[in-house]
Amino acid sequence: MKKYRVLLVNDDGYQSKGLTAIRNRLVDEEFEVITVAPDRNMSGSSHSLTFTKPLKIEKLEENFYYVVDGTPADCVHLGYHVILKGQKPDILVAGINTGPNLGNDIFYSGTVGAAREGTMLGIMSVAFSPSSAKNPDFEGMSHLAVKIIKQVLHKGLPDKVFLNVTFPNLPVDQIKGYLLTRQGRSAYKEEIKRYISPSKEVYWWIGGEESLEEECEKGTDYTAVKEGFVSITPIRLDLTDYRGIEIMERFDFLSIE
Repeated sequence: MKKYRVLLVNDDGYQSKGLTAIRNRLVDEEFEVITVAPDRNMSGSSHSLTFTKPLKIEKLEENFYYVVDGTPADCVHLGYHVILKGQKPDILVAGINTGPNLGNDIFYSGTVGAAREGTMLGIMSVAFSPSSAKNPDFEGMSHLAVKIIKQVLHKGLPDKVFLNVTFPNLPVDQIKGYLLTRQGRSAYKEEIKRYISPSKEVYWWIGGEESLEEECEKGTDYTAVKEGFVSITPIRLDLTDYRGIEIMERFDFLSIE
């Protein structure tokens, strides 16, 4: 029986409980797991690569556990090109994230950015997150995540498409099933806080409060997790709006004087 090779990354850092849970589960299921994680929390780093400084790879454990002083996408890039020496893994797994990556979060998420980078390298990739950062059951989520990973390995994915998977914050035995969904809107009530230092300097902290109380459209990732389902959203690399091209051609947009 083939032993599948997994490149495992995240954006919350190598000490994340979500990363540890999925890594241990994959090892228990006899996957070969090569873990490459940032040396600190890199949430919100999206798909950024580090071009302004050299990067260091530190081997943490003998069983393929590496730490990088860079972004999640850096971890994917170095994991594939340096640690694996260009030998493609069977799948890339990003997560399990510590908080939600729903709706517009996918544009900011380092977890999703890592999965996108893996897809650009021709690796089947899946990003995993809970629907809330409030007491997520990472052990239960890792159990469901491995089921999805096995399905991807057996059935494959469309070309240049990766999956953004979000688990409802429920005990496993209360989850109703799985739904294929589309991207919803925002998961947060945006908030910018003002702080004043002891030296009277003003600082700003960008953040937001988790919220699933907004109106949820049918078929979206939000609706799925709110109703107790695991949301599986296929995300494509090509962001072109082909309908937008047709509309702009109809009103002769390029008649620029």
